[in-house]
Amino acid sequence: MPLRTLIITGLIASTAAFAPAANNNAVLATRTSSSALSVAVDTSDIKNGLTIELDGEPYKVLNFSIMKQARGAAKTTIKFKNLKRGNTIENTYRSGEKFETAQIDRKASQFTYEDENSGNYFFMDSETFEEVMVESAMIEDQKKWISEGMECDLVWFKGAVIEVIQPSPYVYEVTETEPNVKGNTAQGYTKPAVLSCGATITVPGFVEQGSQVKVDTSKGEYMERV
Repeated sequence: MPLRTLIITGLIASTAAFAPAANNNAVLATRTSSSALSVAVDTSDIKNGLTIELDGEPYKVLNFSIMKQARGAAKTTIKFKNLKRGNTIENTYRSGEKFETAQIDRKASQFTYEDENSGNYFFMDSETFEEVMVESAMIEDQKKWISEGMECDLVWFKGAVIEVIQPSPYVYEVTETEPNVKGNTAQGYTKPAVLSCGATITVPGFVEQGSQVKVDTSKGEYMERV
């Protein structure tokens, strides 16, 4: 397998390398830092989740599509998210156009507290024990899944945090939901449930308050009762 392909595969798989063990609520001492070196890629190497550098800033591939033409080379349309600014862009490229992947570092860090005044989140680096502040706006989508003591991955680019990745799947306690109605056997019956982290998801009717449930935090979906 070519070296470039191996490196790109490693970039995509690096998030999975930090997936939590069976006990999702335990602090994972084995999770450390990981670095991704910059490498030249072209449109044929584009994958969802790949982070590339455009005009000196990090952009993450959200999705892409390939348009084949009767005449001429195919074109690839890519939707990116700027991990520094938070905005999204969509560009179309000719087949074979080249990019540089972003040189990023992932560091396991434990969430410690949220500042009541600024709303910023504070993490502790699991290796150096240094405190790291992450602005509230950067983790707007992840806030509802993050609870005190949770170990997340902080993604660094040129000395600054550009992304927070929460563990997924993760086990939470159901703190509030309506009781299951005895005799209700309707297939597919669901109801809302509030989790210990504060997020609300849809769960099957048989899930009760106090239950432990596994959640896909990347999609916000119930997976199973544990």
